[in-house]
Amino acid sequence: DVTRRQATALNHSATHLLHAALRNILGKHVTQKGSLVDNSRLRFDFSHHQPLSIDTLNAIENLVNQQVRANLKVETKIMPIATALESGAMALFGEKYSDEVRVLSMGDFSKELCGGTHVSYTGEIGLIKIIAESGVAAGVRRLEAITGANAISWMRDTETKLEHIAELVKGNRELVEERV
Repeated sequence: DVTRRQATALNHSATHLLHAALRNILGKHVTQKGSLVDNSRLRFDFSHHQPLSIDTLNAIENLVNQQVRANLKVETKIMPIATALESGAMALFGEKYSDEVRVLSMGDFSKELCGGTHVSYTGEIGLIKIIAESGVAAGVRRLEAITGANAISWMRDTETKLEHIAELVKGNRELVEERV
């Protein structure tokens, strides 16, 4: 199913950008602790010691979308594991790898070991929207996000809800907070 695979590729590539952005903004202590990628959404669990503020979430989302708009070429290379690690590719701690690995690079922004399906250019992702942040265990946070057409649809639905709320309080979008 080409449509389903493409939607999954958008979400999978977005997890790599998200991981790099988290490390860039929060620090190098951030490592992946788990993830789920399908055609409708992505979930990314990572090490961090506290909840993320709205400003921090916005900064992360902005940085990822900046890389999407940069339309970075996504390249894969097969190489010996030692060469991959020496080149700066991130690997999952405790994961077992064969002698040769697949290294996925998105410009100079992200470089990780990965065997999954991906876009050819980051611009294909279109848009990433973080829709939830939560804690899942001590020292582990979770981000949930959507990409592409799903992100646009979610934003339209949210705008429609805001318009409806504004009508209920006899105001407009700009004054809805004040009215509520």
